[in-house]
Amino acid sequence: MKNIKLKNIFFLFLISVIYIQNGFSKIYNLPKNGDRLIGKNIFITIPENNKLPLEYFAEKFQVGLSNLLEANPGIDVYLPSGGTKLVIPNKLILPKNYKTGILINIAEMRLFYFPKNFEKVVVLPVGIGEIGKETPSKWKTYVKRKKYAPTWTPTKDMHKEYSSLGIKLLKIYPSGKNNPMGLYALYLEDLYAIHGTNTNFGIGLRVTHGCIRLRNDDIKYLFNNVPVGTEVYFINEPVKVTHESDGNKYIEVHQPLSENLKELNSIYHSPIEISKNIYNFIIDKNINKFSLTQAFQERCGIPVNLTKN
Repeated sequence: MKNIKLKNIFFLFLISVIYIQNGFSKIYNLPKNGDRLIGKNIFITIPENNKLPLEYFAEKFQVGLSNLLEANPGIDVYLPSGGTKLVIPNKLILPKNYKTGILINIAEMRLFYFPKNFEKVVVLPVGIGEIGKETPSKWKTYVKRKKYAPTWTPTKDMHKEYSSLGIKLLKIYPSGKNNPMGLYALYLEDLYAIHGTNTNFGIGLRVTHGCIRLRNDDIKYLFNNVPVGTEVYFINEPVKVTHESDGNKYIEVHQPLSENLKELNSIYHSPIEISKNIYNFIIDKNINKFSLTQAFQERCGIPVNLTKN
């Protein structure tokens, strides 16, 4: 019992340290009464004479590029104009039926870590697999092992791919800050890994060969806190809904992942497949149909209150 209490105190200490180091760390209290709405959005103004890319603001506020692009349509990803109002999408709906462990919703490019015996959830942005090199979308696995300073061995297909671009890969990339996997890796069985990066870009984008990429501070946190054996769940849910205990109903709609380059480059929205549960949720006569239609049209990745006034 004493050891358990000490572990609890130590975990809470780690959380407090993170809050002190970065006021925007995505550690939330789990809501009560079966509610799933958490967080509050932040609104900032891009400084005048800005010379920084959108990734700078994404990293500063610990969100992914896709999250910022959805919440701020038309924003310049390379050089957002000074004076532009920017929404930081910190308000979100937790995935349904979450469990202790790690849950990765590839549609919103977020990782949710639910520590055992703590009423907290850690939410981190991730990079996922490119088209043709997709990250699993429906998979239950576990953390088989952890590795500090991993090496990286490109596959034969990777060598062919990069060779066609005039790039010659090493047979084995030694561990260190220049390794594409970064300094920390959590291996999921023997198939995929959750790892860091050697580049300050790609979090919240489809840039990997199927693995999950995190910013280096985020993967270091997971490495230090996620035990070997932790279960990991992959889902692909661009639409989330919740009926809160106060009576309000919310929907959060993301742009679904493109299945091919034609969809990716299309100027039209891809259709969204919804489950029977979500269908039953949105046909409720007490739902504001205008707000519902707007949510599906805009797909801003921010919870929208559908309750009729």
